[in-house]
Amino acid sequence: MPLYAIAAKDKPNGFEHRQAVRPEHLKHLDGLGEKLVFAGPFQDEAGKATGSFVVIEAADLADATRQFENDPFIIEGVFASWEISRFALTINKSQGR
Repeated sequence: MPLYAIAAKDKPNGFEHRQAVRPEHLKHLDGLGEKLVFAGPFQDEAGKATGSFVVIEAADLADATRQFENDPFIIEGVFASWEISRFALTINKSQGR
Protein backbone atom coordinates (compact mmCIF):
# COMPACT_ATOMS: atom_id res chain seq x y z
CA MET A 1 0.00 0.00 0.00
CA PRO A 2 1.40 3.44 -0.84
CA LEU A 3 2.56 5.92 1.78
CA TYR A 4 1.18 9.44 2.18
CA ALA A 5 2.60 12.25 4.28
CA ILE A 6 1.09 15.37 5.72
CA ALA A 7 3.35 18.32 6.46
CA ALA A 8 1.54 20.91 8.54
CA LYS A 9 2.50 24.19 10.17
CA ASP A 10 0.74 25.48 13.27
CA LYS A 11 -0.98 28.84 13.48
CA PRO A 12 1.25 31.55 14.99
CA ASN A 13 1.27 31.53 18.79
CA GLY A 14 -0.78 28.35 18.73
CA PHE A 15 1.23 26.18 21.12
CA GLU A 16 -1.37 26.26 23.91
CA HIS A 17 -4.14 25.35 21.45
CA ARG A 18 -2.01 22.46 20.16
CA GLN A 19 -1.46 21.20 23.69
CA ALA A 20 -5.18 21.35 24.48
CA VAL A 21 -6.07 19.30 21.38
CA ARG A 22 -3.10 16.92 21.61
CA PRO A 23 -4.79 14.14 23.64
CA GLU A 24 -7.50 13.77 20.97
CA HIS A 25 -4.87 13.96 18.21
CA LEU A 26 -2.93 11.11 19.84
CA LYS A 27 -6.13 9.02 20.10
CA HIS A 28 -6.70 9.60 16.39
CA LEU A 29 -3.17 8.48 15.55
CA ASP A 30 -3.54 5.42 17.78
CA GLY A 31 -6.78 4.59 15.99
CA LEU A 32 -4.92 4.38 12.68
CA GLY A 33 -3.30 1.18 13.94
CA GLU A 34 -0.87 -0.43 11.50
CA LYS A 35 -1.60 2.27 8.89
CA LEU A 36 0.47 4.76 10.91
CA VAL A 37 4.11 4.57 9.79
CA PHE A 38 5.52 7.42 11.91
CA ALA A 39 4.58 10.81 13.26
CA GLY A 40 6.18 13.71 15.06
CA PRO A 41 6.22 17.46 15.49
CA PHE A 42 8.30 20.05 13.74
CA GLN A 43 10.07 22.06 16.44
CA ASP A 44 11.68 25.42 16.94
CA GLU A 45 15.24 25.62 18.31
CA ALA A 46 13.90 25.51 21.87
CA GLY A 47 12.13 22.21 21.16
CA LYS A 48 8.63 23.69 21.10
CA ALA A 49 6.25 22.08 18.58
CA THR A 50 5.46 24.25 15.55
CA GLY A 51 3.78 21.76 13.22
CA SER A 52 3.45 18.08 12.37
CA PHE A 53 4.77 15.47 9.97
CA VAL A 54 2.79 12.24 9.75
CA VAL A 55 3.18 9.32 7.35
CA ILE A 56 0.44 6.73 6.85
CA GLU A 57 -0.41 3.89 4.51
CA ALA A 58 -3.51 4.56 2.42
CA ALA A 59 -5.15 3.12 -0.67
CA ASP A 60 -4.89 6.39 -2.58
CA LEU A 61 -4.79 10.17 -2.12
CA ALA A 62 -8.54 10.37 -1.43
CA ASP A 63 -8.25 7.77 1.34
CA ALA A 64 -5.21 9.53 2.85
CA THR A 65 -7.00 12.88 2.72
CA ARG A 66 -10.03 11.44 4.49
CA GLN A 67 -7.86 9.96 7.25
CA PHE A 68 -5.86 13.15 7.73
CA GLU A 69 -8.98 15.36 7.69
CA ASN A 70 -10.33 13.34 10.63
CA ASP A 71 -7.35 14.42 12.75
CA PRO A 72 -8.44 16.73 15.60
CA PHE A 73 -5.51 19.04 14.81
CA ILE A 74 -7.24 19.80 11.49
CA ILE A 75 -10.80 19.71 12.81
CA GLU A 76 -9.98 22.05 15.72
CA GLY A 77 -7.94 24.48 13.58
CA VAL A 78 -4.48 23.94 15.05
CA PHE A 79 -2.82 24.17 11.64
CA ALA A 80 -2.37 27.35 9.60
CA SER A 81 -1.50 25.26 6.54
CA TRP A 82 -1.06 21.65 5.55
CA GLU A 83 -0.21 19.62 2.47
CA ILE A 84 -0.69 15.93 1.70
CA SER A 85 1.63 14.15 -0.73
CA ARG A 86 2.46 10.62 -1.73
CA PHE A 87 5.70 9.71 0.00
CA ALA A 88 8.44 7.15 -0.69
CA LEU A 89 10.59 5.99 2.20
CA THR A 90 13.76 5.07 0.32
CA ILE A 91 16.45 5.47 2.99
CA ASN A 92 15.94 4.69 6.67
CA LYS A 93 19.15 4.74 8.66
CA SER A 94 17.31 4.80 11.99
CA GLN A 95 16.44 1.09 11.83
CA GLY A 96 18.09 -0.79 14.63
CA ARG A 97 18.71 2.25 16.84
